[in-house]
Amino acid sequence: MSVIDTVRTLPSLRLPQADGRLESYRLSEPGAFPDRPQGPMNRTVFSAAHVVSDPLAAGDPWLDCAIDWERTIAYREALWDLGLGVAEAMDTAQRGMGLDWPTSLELIERSVAASKARGDALVFSGAGTDHLPAADARSVDDVIRAYEEQIAAIEKAGGRIIVMASRALAKVAAGADDYARVYDRILGQVREPVILHWLGDMFDPALKGYWGTADLDRAMDTAVAIINAHAAKVDGVKISLLDKDKEIAMRRRLDPAVKMYTGDDFNYAELIAGDEQGYSHALLGIFDAIAPAASAAMVKLAAGDEETFHRILAPTVPLSRHIFQAPTRFYKTGIVLMAYLNGHQDHFTMVGGQESTRSTLHLAELFRLADRAGLLRDPEQATRRMRAVLATRGVGD
Repeated sequence: MSVIDTVRTLPSLRLPQADGRLESYRLSEPGAFPDRPQGPMNRTVFSAAHVVSDPLAAGDPWLDCAIDWERTIAYREALWDLGLGVAEAMDTAQRGMGLDWPTSLELIERSVAASKARGDALVFSGAGTDHLPAADARSVDDVIRAYEEQIAAIEKAGGRIIVMASRALAKVAAGADDYARVYDRILGQVREPVILHWLGDMFDPALKGYWGTADLDRAMDTAVAIINAHAAKVDGVKISLLDKDKEIAMRRRLDPAVKMYTGDDFNYAELIAGDEQGYSHALLGIFDAIAPAASAAMVKLAAGDEETFHRILAPTVPLSRHIFQAPTRFYKTGIVLMAYLNGHQDHFTMVGGQESTRSTLHLAELFRLADRAGLLRDPEQATRRMRAVLATRGVGD
């Protein structure tokens, strides 16, 4: 048999271009990423995991929240197998964009139970105030009670806490002192150290002016003062501003006992690698979509092979920047498409019908970038499934 005879012919399909024409695109070989980490990691790494909807459930997708629990928990098992922690019921899971608090709590309870069955696999869960509509919040005390209710429920389930940013607090707070009052109260009560989440308004416009000001430097002053005053109760802070310089500046001001978790889906590789003054850990939505590459890269970093760490992650950055392009809050669509293409679910249907939030051109470019990053683990399956997505949008092959 000749060498030519042994070369696999990879599939191709026709993808739409911005000029309205279709191009013939042939896939590349997938990356050779291990199914299990091949060594330890020297960063704490969370993937903010998505939920798998139940496309056959009765009800109206814009109004009802139907979850395929088996597939949703199976995906968390896959993340744990790769050595990643799970950040549960966060915005990647469509929290506040289709996923309500009762369903979030059930998700947290199921995820925590699954983690304990695996010997306490790493999972922290989001506690917020989303059962209190911002329009109904009248005072800071309302916000405190709402936080306390969710934190108590998660702790009862045996879970660790991520204190999410609150739309209600952003509405009622008169200034930085009100933020200090809320967080002082909450951090004074939690059983175990928590992760705080500073989510920028590019992810959620209702959070504009969080920490009492639209000036990010002044907002950071308030956040750092609160965190450092409660360092014993704060495991770390996740910052999601898509501004690496702000993250580095804040990282250098934190109490040494407090971790910085990057939430920067544009610049994560360099922030995790760090510099002579420190580094960031990771709590990222994009690590849902690129989990095998993220796992392999983190092991290489821990082994001192920073060159390979960057080589693995470099082609994932254009994909991440595309998935998280403005309007950034619609990034979940790309995350779920990746899960569908890679066989983690059998459909491209989302809670709230949010599979419709990105254009056909956006999805086609995502497919190209995922292929170039070696992240389509079964090219034949990914091609069949992408054809099906395109067909529903009027693109023939």
